[in-house]
Amino acid sequence: MSETVEEKTRRRRWLNLAELVAVAGVVIAALGLYVTWSDKRQETAERVAATTAGARLELSATAADDGRTLRLTDAKHDLTDVTIRYPKALGIGVQRPAGEPAVEAEPFREVLLKLTDGGADERTGRLPVLITASYVDGDATRTASGIYDVVWRTRGRFAKGRALDLTGLRLRQRGGSAAALDAAWAREKP
Repeated sequence: MSETVEEKTRRRRWLNLAELVAVAGVVIAALGLYVTWSDKRQETAERVAATTAGARLELSATAADDGRTLRLTDAKHDLTDVTIRYPKALGIGVQRPAGEPAVEAEPFREVLLKLTDGGADERTGRLPVLITASYVDGDATRTASGIYDVVWRTRGRFAKGRALDLTGLRLRQRGGSAAALDAAWAREKP
């Protein structure tokens, strides 16, 4: 039995239609694979971002003792140990608060008042400090450091000279070193 021309054409048409259906199936499968891969990648990125954000130390400070102290806290973590380094030019040693983590004005009060003497009684400024803190994150103890600006102001007092008050704490940069701290002080020095 030999095929007629019309039968050969019909057979070729069915083969072409079957090939088109197969190609469409491959394209649909490839699109499904891409969508699944893209969703998985986005979920992984979101999970890593959430973990990193939760582990990051976010120090904040509250002025206490009539501006003589800044109490350090982190809303998400318990601070276990804090070390505060001052610019080398101030000649102040490293401070390690024994009790509550805090920045005390006493170590640098006289130095700043002397540096700002001869001007207006009321001045404001920033003192860069390097704070290294150990904190508890879940079951792990982590350590983070950063250069922070201790925000201060001076004010005149009747018959008692001038006073130095600490008003806040601002993050200047995460991480940092003694050299970066000294460079920051050279730019901020009153």
